[in-house]
Amino acid sequence: MNTTTSKRTDSAARVIHATPEVIYAAYLDAKAIAAWRPPKGMHCEIYEFDPRPGGTFRMSFGYDESEQDVVGKTSAHADVFHGHFAELIPHQRIVEVVEFESDDPAFAGEMKVITTLVRERHGTNVNVVCENVPVGIKADDHRQGIQSSLASLAQYVER
Repeated sequence: MNTTTSKRTDSAARVIHATPEVIYAAYLDAKAIAAWRPPKGMHCEIYEFDPRPGGTFRMSFGYDESEQDVVGKTSAHADVFHGHFAELIPHQRIVEVVEFESDDPAFAGEMKVITTLVRERHGTNVNVVCENVPVGIKADDHRQGIQSSLASLAQYVER
């Protein structure tokens, strides 16, 4: 199976009642990332985080429950991934290139995560587009995960 031609783009968006400056800051702070980025039912450990253009990161999302419906990409209970910040335009755009650490070729390759922040009357439209999504990630699960992270981001910055 040729996995390169099977990859896709997933996206989700949400208006968050905070300024682009506040949201951008939440993307560049390791403690904030650990608090809001993992989807519901998961927690985050950050091993490396250098938020500057070209800076690298490495982290894991672990499942809170030992029994879950979805198997992790790296192990039964975790998704470990690394990458770098390809572009950082303050208060407007964040581009991350991510690779999952997995022996399964269905999760191989670089996925680009593009987040745009657009100021609106009542907050900021946060749009997340994931390009070149590995074929092993189910589309519905991925969209739900992105939406869950956006909901957590909203809760984090709107408090």
